[in-house]
Amino acid sequence: MSTLLEVQDLCTHFHIPEGIVYAVNGISYHLDEGETLAVVGESGCGKSVSMLSVMRLIPIPPGEIVRGCALYREQDLLHISEKAIEQIRGKEIAMVFQDPMTSLNPVLTIGRQITETLRTHFGMEKEVANQKAIDLMDQVGIPDPKSRLGNYPHQFSGGMRQRVMLAMALACGPSILIADEPTTALDVTIQAQIMELVHALKQQLNMAIIWITHDLGVVAGLADRVIVMYAGFIVEEARVDDLYASPTHPYTQALLEALPRVDRRRGQRLLSIPGAPPSLLVEPKGCPFAPRCSKTMERCLVENPSLKFIRPEHKAACWLHQVGS
Repeated sequence: MSTLLEVQDLCTHFHIPEGIVYAVNGISYHLDEGETLAVVGESGCGKSVSMLSVMRLIPIPPGEIVRGCALYREQDLLHISEKAIEQIRGKEIAMVFQDPMTSLNPVLTIGRQITETLRTHFGMEKEVANQKAIDLMDQVGIPDPKSRLGNYPHQFSGGMRQRVMLAMALACGPSILIADEPTTALDVTIQAQIMELVHALKQQLNMAIIWITHDLGVVAGLADRVIVMYAGFIVEEARVDDLYASPTHPYTQALLEALPRVDRRRGQRLLSIPGAPPSLLVEPKGCPFAPRCSKTMERCLVENPSLKFIRPEHKAACWLHQVGS
């Protein structure tokens, strides 16, 4: 399986009146063809910012991509021209956002918004683009798509709006779909339907998917590999089965212990992670999780461990597993 996207040492800051926000701090990862990669972590850990950086959607200013590269089909997405990235964005790499109501234009019809991508990237005539839009809406499970082409976003339910966003993302047959917490605003039943739909479309279209979420429970049956982020760093990376069976970083262990489980003994309380994430306005020095970790050593407070292999296909950034370093 060949690598489709390779991100190396990505670092993104935001310059605000209070100082510098160290949002993403030198992360590296790869995405293989046809693979589903989950990126998990608490709100504010840099999941979305890292993907928006790759797509060159960070507002500059106040944002700044300080360093790094994102190699896609031998092109560095962070350094190609704006015209070149516009040809890739939406056509070859598509993105679905958390709240479709803020992503869809409320004064344009659904048909207009789906066909805009087709007409921009493929130069389709209006009638051909409309038929393609109807086919896409049918593909993502929107009933009677022809009659709904002229509807506006407010005339759709939350789940149906997310299906519209998927239709827009899939319009050009992208190689990579980035899904930024696309089910968070939906109820549990609709969440399951959307996840099942994405999984089926992945098989059908042979896409690679990056699924961003704060919920480790969501990715168990969806992802092939998982990246765990904390305070702008990747702290663990592993195959999904290995991560659930043998979590290595104390943060990953704490996240899994906080999940409700059907095999949990009656009366056993859910565990919580003490403390709060560090301020991203302070330049990181030691391990960012050290103040909340029950296994902190003196070295953790002054030196941040790098992400290293601890066994095949499993990396962690923790001094407990790098004693000889």
